[in-house]
Amino acid sequence: MQLLLIRHALPEISRVSEGRADPSLTDEGRAQAARLPAALEPYRIARVFSSPQRRALETAAPLAEARGLPVTQLEGLAEYDYHLDHYIPFHLAQELAPDAVARIRAGHLPDFVDADEFRTRVLAATEHIVDTCAHDDTVAVFVHGGVVNVLLQDLLGLDRPLMFPIEYTSVTRILVSRTGARRAASVNETGHVRDMLRV
Repeated sequence: MQLLLIRHALPEISRVSEGRADPSLTDEGRAQAARLPAALEPYRIARVFSSPQRRALETAAPLAEARGLPVTQLEGLAEYDYHLDHYIPFHLAQELAPDAVARIRAGHLPDFVDADEFRTRVLAATEHIVDTCAHDDTVAVFVHGGVVNVLLQDLLGLDRPLMFPIEYTSVTRILVSRTGARRAASVNETGHVRDMLRV
C-alpha cells in the first residue's frame, strides 16, 4: 500500500466569535490545489480520505472530481488546532504570533496541545485507512502539517513531533508492506508548486 499524505493548500486567515475557525482556501490556495490532479496523474489512486476541516476538503476536491472518487472524512485526521477560534497561516504567524512560530521551528507542538492525545488519534485514523484498504492500493490522504509530522515522528522514531517543514500541497509518500512494515519513500515533494512556495 502507498499512502500519499497531501498537506492542504493555502487557507485564509480566520477568527470567529463562536465555535471553531474553519477557513476556506485563498485564491492562491485554490490554484495550488488545481495542480494536484496533474501532479498525481502517475498514481493509480483507489481511495481518497481527508481531514474534516474545510481547507483539507477543498484541497481534495479537484483530485476527487478528476478521478470520480468520493472523499471519506476522518475526524482523527484533523489538525491539532481543530478546536481553536482562529487560524493564522504560517507565513503570517511569523509576524502575528512569533513565540508560537519559534516553538514550532524548534520542533515542538504548541503548548496548548495534548501531544499524546493528538498522536494517538492520528495514528488510529491512519490504522483505519490501512485496515480498510487493499494491500496494493494507492490512497490519497488530505491532511495538515502537524498530522504529517507526527506520522513521520512515529515512523522514524524522532524525539520531537515537528521536525519537517511541510509545504502547502506537498506530497509525502509512505509505503506499507503486507506485513505492516512501513517506510518513508519521500517527504515534502513540492515540484508541482515550486513557483508558489512560501517561507
